[in-house]
Amino acid sequence: MEKIKMNRNYQKELDQLLERLQQEEKVPKLLLHSCCAPCSSYVIEYLSAYFHVMVFYYNPNIYPDAEYDKRVAEQQRFIKEFPTKYPVDFISGTFDKERFYQTVKGYEQIKEGGERCFRCYELRLSETAKLAKQLGVDYFTTTLSISPLKNAVKLNEIGEKLAEEYQIPYLNSDFKKKNGYKRSVELSNAYGMYRQDYCGCIFSKQEREAEKERRI
Repeated sequence: MEKIKMNRNYQKELDQLLERLQQEEKVPKLLLHSCCAPCSSYVIEYLSAYFHVMVFYYNPNIYPDAEYDKRVAEQQRFIKEFPTKYPVDFISGTFDKERFYQTVKGYEQIKEGGERCFRCYELRLSETAKLAKQLGVDYFTTTLSISPLKNAVKLNEIGEKLAEEYQIPYLNSDFKKKNGYKRSVELSNAYGMYRQDYCGCIFSKQEREAEKERRI
């Protein structure tokens, strides 16, 4: 008889880990890949109560350059202004746009949420895992799962694969749970944050603009 594959409860797994850390009175170091300040807001609020967080801004997919600069500045501003239990640091990644375009070559016209996005997830997470290994942190993860448009199962699958490759534990998550996305919107409003209306790349921007035109 074929076994039924059960859906994993990533939030429950995270809750269990955080409870264990508290019982052991440990405050590990976490490298947190951030896609943007608004998405990072709740995640930083949540995780900085348990970890020394280093926010890694590595998003070579962002288009255009001015948008990238705006998002970096907003990320730095939020970290500076937001009060946390444990320190939160910022690390800027390289804006290697050509690497992104090479990664998604041949998948440019795939609808958002498909294989093009999965390749982009892996690009950003692989760079995070590599840096996590170099820095000797205890865990790495990403804010990406907070978005209702992002595939948390795929993100955790990629994260676990990279964790095995780099021998650094991946913090499994689905940050949209526990009203995480709702809370990120509340924090964005409270801090007057710039919220973009597309994921970041030129392809998602074109897709969003086409949707707007269809509504007219």
